[in-house]
Amino acid sequence: MSLFKSAEERRIERDIKIRQGIRRIEKSISEQNKFTDEFIKNARRAKEIGDQSQYVFIRNSLKKTATVKKMLERQLLAVKNALIIKRQAEASTDFAQAMGTMANEIGRMFSETDLTRTQMDWEKAMVQSQSMEERMSMFLETVEDMAASDTSETPAEVVTEEEIDAMIEAEAEAEHSKDMDDLEALRAELNAVKEKGAKESK
Repeated sequence: MSLFKSAEERRIERDIKIRQGIRRIEKSISEQNKFTDEFIKNARRAKEIGDQSQYVFIRNSLKKTATVKKMLERQLLAVKNALIIKRQAEASTDFAQAMGTMANEIGRMFSETDLTRTQMDWEKAMVQSQSMEERMSMFLETVEDMAASDTSETPAEVVTEEEIDAMIEAEAEAEHSKDMDDLEALRAELNAVKEKGAKESK
């Protein structure tokens, strides 16, 4: 392993860290979904046994879980947007390096009698480069202002208690419907066995 890393090696390491951060946030969002399913199941059980205090506690936990999930989703979106901006900045750097290479080639190809033209081309290229950098800077400032404005707002209630109750009831109805379907299938299977037995006894 070399003592000094190249710029490209450092860039690759930064990209790996960013991708790892994105995967961790995505995993956390997936975990919040699992927590939601478990809380709903526990809330139904608390309702069945008449434990109102536990039901209220679980309902509040569901609200908190929904809030955390919403925050993680916003963080994921912010990281992905930042990654896009990073790639745009890298493209600007590539442009500047390409312009430097072309300027060297122009100086090499043209004779000294054409230095005036070369200087004009160079200055024009630099003006274009500065103009693009200024636009990029304005774009980044706009994104930062929007992000600052977004984080300064007081978040409203993400999920109401009524929506949590409806979520629990919907899960209970879905499971009841599944149980009824299983019961009907079992009855049909028993009837088939009875009919087969009656035919064989004849």
